[in-house]
Amino acid sequence: MLHKIFNIVIVASTLRIATPILLASLGGIMAERSGVNNIGLEGMMLLGAFAAVIGSSLGGPWLGLLFGLLAGLCTGLLHGFISITIKANQIISGTAINILAVGLPNILIPVIWPGHYAITPVVKQLPTIALSSVPIIGSLFKQFNIIIALTVLLVPFLHTVLYYTRFGLRLRSLGEHPRAADTVGIPVQRFRYVAVALSGTLAGLAGTYLSISYQAQFSIAMTAGRGFIGLAAMIFGRWKPFGAFFACILFGFAEAFQAAAQSAGVPIPPDLFLAFPYVLTLIALVSIAGRHTGSPAAAGKPYIPE
Repeated sequence: MLHKIFNIVIVASTLRIATPILLASLGGIMAERSGVNNIGLEGMMLLGAFAAVIGSSLGGPWLGLLFGLLAGLCTGLLHGFISITIKANQIISGTAINILAVGLPNILIPVIWPGHYAITPVVKQLPTIALSSVPIIGSLFKQFNIIIALTVLLVPFLHTVLYYTRFGLRLRSLGEHPRAADTVGIPVQRFRYVAVALSGTLAGLAGTYLSISYQAQFSIAMTAGRGFIGLAAMIFGRWKPFGAFFACILFGFAEAFQAAAQSAGVPIPPDLFLAFPYVLTLIALVSIAGRHTGSPAAAGKPYIPE
């Protein structure tokens, strides 16, 4: 029975499942490294997914990809305006975005697609990478597309940006001591806006992946807590891209394993399998509770210039 569960298919499933979680986690890292908490990732993902479906229905999957990115970008800028310019509570701002993301599609779906509620019609998906005929790895790559490939490449790219560029050094300084950064001439608000906009864009890309790649339609519950799991992966990975990557692979494997185990007929109640990824998330967070994990010191604290 083990060979039915542990095979190359579960590796492919792990990567496909981990992709939206990893994108959300990377978005959270960029925002929090600049000193802005972004618990609105779940809502940004959902709005990105909804916008991508609209774009795909209007002009195909590539327009859907553009719409999803723009939705995430605009939502990130909205969170930035509330958190950075108005200096409102960042947790409340993120929560409001999560609530907005559930309500807005419920209003617009019946208008755009009469007769449909909470779930849209099937739309065109992004094309997959044509590697299915390659020996050995063909089954691993046959359902991959550009978003999965881009996500994997983003991990070393963002690591390099954060730790080996002047931009990354300045960005991280904002999350630790923004007043000191301001003193040496670093524009705190501008850098934080860039970070939050990038965070929203990555979350929008995660939602786009869900609606026009992983699935071919939109539903209100399609994110299924992936934005919050991404935040957990960010914490478990100590606010580092490679740490988040391995945490997301772990969470992705948990979901892929439960699906493979059910398909293989393992005699365990299905509800227990479905809860497995979320239980693993709780265990991961409890395991680091009370320890210094590398959290940016100024995260969640609005900066008020003197």
